Amino acid sequence: MAKSNLRVENIVATTSLGKEVPLTKLARTQSNTEYNPEQFPGLVLRVEKPKSAVLVFSSGNLVCTGTKSIAQVKQVIEAVIKQIAKIGVKVTDKPKITVENIVASGSIDLTLNLNVLALQLENTEYEPEQFPGLVYKLVDPPATFLLFSNGKLVCTGTKNKQQLEDSMVQLNKSIRDALKKAKG
Repeated sequence: MAKSNLRVENIVATTSLGKEVPLTKLARTQSNTEYNPEQFPGLVLRVEKPKSAVLVFSSGNLVCTGTKSIAQVKQVIEAVIKQIAKIGVKVTDKPKITVENIVASGSIDLTLNLNVLALQLENTEYEPEQFPGLVYKLVDPPATFLLFSNGKLVCTGTKNKQQLEDSMVQLNKSIRDALKKAKG
């Protein structure tokens, strides 16, 4: 069967610092922040290395985006903790990080007939006049694929490496079965 390769493009992770964060003070003292409370209750804190953005809420909850590994997520959270320490908020407990979503891109070395797949697979959406990719949703593991006719793909919705790998195995099996069915 087609071999596949996946590269993690983005991890969305959340954590709580267990401390209130004065966002106005953080915005006034740190240049790498954006804060418009009239439009959105969180402050955006940009981290250069690894390049990422963190939403900081006054409750101490954080949403980290833009990293490509759990190690990077930890690095970014540590950088945020150092930055808020500068405004007098001391985080003493090690924050528990929860991965909410992994976005990966890759390809399977097949040319895909998206019309056939749309007919043969369940849980698909394909509107070629609006978007050139087929949306295919897996239930277990929970994952959503964007499939393109050249074999390129994007996978979103998984929460760890194992789910990501399992979803690719499932995708390969589903495509193989669909192509068999289509041939009759």
